[in-house]
Amino acid sequence: MLENLLQQVRACTLCQAHLPLGPRPVLQAKDSARILVVGQAPGIRVHESGIPWNDPSGDRLRQWMDLDRDTFYDPAHIAIVPMGFCYPGTGPSGDFPPRPECAATWHDKIFAALPNIELTLAIGQYAHAYILKKDRAKTLTETVRHWQDYSPKILPLPHPSPRNNIWLKKNPWFEQDVVPTLRKRVRRTLNS
Repeated sequence: MLENLLQQVRACTLCQAHLPLGPRPVLQAKDSARILVVGQAPGIRVHESGIPWNDPSGDRLRQWMDLDRDTFYDPAHIAIVPMGFCYPGTGPSGDFPPRPECAATWHDKIFAALPNIELTLAIGQYAHAYILKKDRAKTLTETVRHWQDYSPKILPLPHPSPRNNIWLKKNPWFEQDVVPTLRKRVRRTLNS
């Protein structure tokens, strides 16, 4: 069922008219996956390679998770389902938000086909809004600061983009407190 669904997603052209480089849905999943990574949308490097998180943001995310590339890119363990599956283009202050068509059309179906998820990493404000809904705090910082409120199934994270270096410097508690917990939970989930 999931493989058929992923084929449909990879053939999707719903928002083709809005994509500057055309559709190229990027995601990975198998029904055995125990960790779900929900990020924003592919950047231009990911669009070009077709590999999720294949950029400096992904390098930092893997460092936070303490995972090597082979483990991170093993869909039998890690499902990667961004809020938008295709590169949305870039504006004056960074990439545009993920196209809303992906979540509205595909997310419920994909998430329902992932019965073994034990830990969901909600990365960035768009994932927080979708995954946490009304339970998220008013700001990304407060949502991440109160990560324990969503435990043990969900861990809200900031986006690991180099554009967030200032946020990370202003919020040293994240790398001191949250990252070690993230690593423990990833290890425990993958080893269970």
